[in-house]
Amino acid sequence: MTRFAKPDPRDSAELAWRRSSYSNGAGGMCVEVAPLGEGIAVRDSKNPTGPVLAFTGAEWDAFLAGARDGEFDRESVRMT
Repeated sequence: MTRFAKPDPRDSAELAWRRSSYSNGAGGMCVEVAPLGEGIAVRDSKNPTGPVLAFTGAEWDAFLAGARDGEFDRESVRMT
């Protein structure tokens, strides 16, 4: 798999999940990530058997760069 190939999250139970350091520890808004081949898997920690999102390495890097640059800040995201 290359950095641009979509990873397959079907075996997500076998992944090494990490919880976000921003999780509040009280069962709210928790996100977990795990390496998946050359990509990243993301899931809701409250629903570990639920859906898993899979991103290529390039997609994940673009998301992180956007988050660092404020692209997803509330002031930047306007619903129309």
